Amino acid sequence: VFRELELPAERARVVELRDIVREKRHNFLTAVTNNTDVRNLERLVSMELAKYEISVQEAVQGGLVISVDDDFPADEEKWSVMQAVFFSSTVLTTIGYGNIVPVTTSGRIFCMCFALIGIPLTLTVIADMGVLFATAVSTIAKSLPPMPKWCKPKKDADFSSKRWLYALSAVAFLAFYLAAGAALLIQWEEDWTFFDGFYFCFITMTTIGFGDIVPEKPNYMLLCTLYILVGLALTSTIIELVRRQYAQSWQQLQALSGPLADTLRRLGASGGAGGIDVSALQNDLKRVLTVSMPRRHGFSGPSSDRKDDDQEMAALEAITNAILQEVKEAAHQAHKQHPKVVQIVIYESSV
Repeated sequence: VFRELELPAERARVVELRDIVREKRHNFLTAVTNNTDVRNLERLVSMELAKYEISVQEAVQGGLVISVDDDFPADEEKWSVMQAVFFSSTVLTTIGYGNIVPVTTSGRIFCMCFALIGIPLTLTVIADMGVLFATAVSTIAKSLPPMPKWCKPKKDADFSSKRWLYALSAVAFLAFYLAAGAALLIQWEEDWTFFDGFYFCFITMTTIGFGDIVPEKPNYMLLCTLYILVGLALTSTIIELVRRQYAQSWQQLQALSGPLADTLRRLGASGGAGGIDVSALQNDLKRVLTVSMPRRHGFSGPSSDRKDDDQEMAALEAITNAILQEVKEAAHQAHKQHPKVVQIVIYESSV
């Protein structure tokens, strides 16, 4: 549709620019060869030359090749089939390089309608591809053999260190994907360096789309479009994996039960009676219990693990009971004097 709407306008624009260049060139040559006023020759030639230079600049921007022998031919069609497909993909992915834009009113109206309908559908497809890729990655990771001992994380590695490991792995994978795209692009674009290709891939994957560096070979525009879609899907995959990690942690928070959970509920009820908001405290304690307290993976057997877990739970329950007692005393004194600020310090165990 874009090709049908914009190609006739492009061809008419090329014809117009060619006629302007011919006319300005003819005027310049006439001013040089047929002028008998020697005193005003330099001024006249400068004026005609400036007009000719402006026309040449507009012709080059419009896609003409400045070749007098070939009658100023067009370099290539901007709205070829591959270029139109590439432009459609940049609209749907909200990249928008700006090297090709619709100039007709009908083309701009269609572009707005196309974007309003196509962008949500494209983002949905990319998100679904991210879910599929994330499922495949999770399945492959589960089927892999166990890691050697020297690659396993230390027993005292907390959740934040694991998060940093996941983030660095994701960044390294994206950097590899960008480098692979740059290595392919420099095979087709002779005047590009590796950094130019990497810069283009980065600007594309982040959907910034400056448009200062854009592939010019129409033969592989379809491959470039596929690279963009797969790259955005991989970015969505990383986001999906992070979301699943936090969803698993949230399920562990929801599954918290036992004496400590009852103590937390009593703490919330007692704190509410004293005018103290302890909902954030309760969430923090749950986070400490389920996320920041890694299980031991020693060789002492499951009975020893259960014993250590019971000791940790008992210690944390004692801390919570002490907090509850402090809150009760503060609530009792609030009726006699001005409210006090209760300072609660939670020590996170690493054993």
